[in-house]
Amino acid sequence: MAFVTLKDMGSDFHGLERFDGGDFVRWQRKMHFLLVTVKVYYVIINPTPPEPGGNEEESVAKTRERLRWDQDDEICRGHIMNGMSNTLFDAYHTVKTAKEIWNQLERRYITEDATSKRFIVSKFFDYKMVNGRSVMEQFNEIKSILDRYSPHKLALDEFIVVTSIIDKLPPSWKNFRNSLKHRKEDINLDELGTHLRIEEDLRKEETSKSKGEGEEAKTEESHIEGNWKSYARTVAPVRQLGGSSSGQTQLLEAG
Repeated sequence: MAFVTLKDMGSDFHGLERFDGGDFVRWQRKMHFLLVTVKVYYVIINPTPPEPGGNEEESVAKTRERLRWDQDDEICRGHIMNGMSNTLFDAYHTVKTAKEIWNQLERRYITEDATSKRFIVSKFFDYKMVNGRSVMEQFNEIKSILDRYSPHKLALDEFIVVTSIIDKLPPSWKNFRNSLKHRKEDINLDELGTHLRIEEDLRKEETSKSKGEGEEAKTEESHIEGNWKSYARTVAPVRQLGGSSSGQTQLLEAG
């Protein structure tokens, strides 16, 4: 993972106004865009990885995952804190994780926003998944939006929620989206998440397999090209003698 310096972090804030307690929704949108761009927003919407345990091989993998998470969480937290005024920085600098800071700010300032209910509802219905980002990451992002409904005593029928999320799947998932829409049985939100995770894992495996086959094809092509060049250097000069067996013998002896 590339090391992020304080100078690099500071350069990302060019043009971003420091949040001083006013117009939180606009500031949050800008900050959200920044955190997604630097690929650390996932620490706010995804569950924290568990502590390492179990067998040694699994423990090593989980340790690496947790170390990556901790580093990205610190980067994300630093971006959020650097986007605050000095007064708010002093008020929140002791909060340990980026997710806690994000949630505390939302509870305090969205609740005070007179249009917050309309904002939250429209944010869900306007959300569209895009190609190039993890579908599960975007699914968790949608779930985090829905989690904000409870403090405002808002509720959506789960069937409507699931159907809406299926419609939000990115263009590259068109066939899978259609297969979900034509299922005879209804599924709940958790079941939808399971289907999306399995499909995304399968797509990752297929992509990895395709890359491997592509490398094998390039190797075979290179091998054939090498054989042809070898043929051109050795056999072709012999044939250019006009097919004379004596001439061929002379050339071979001379070689």
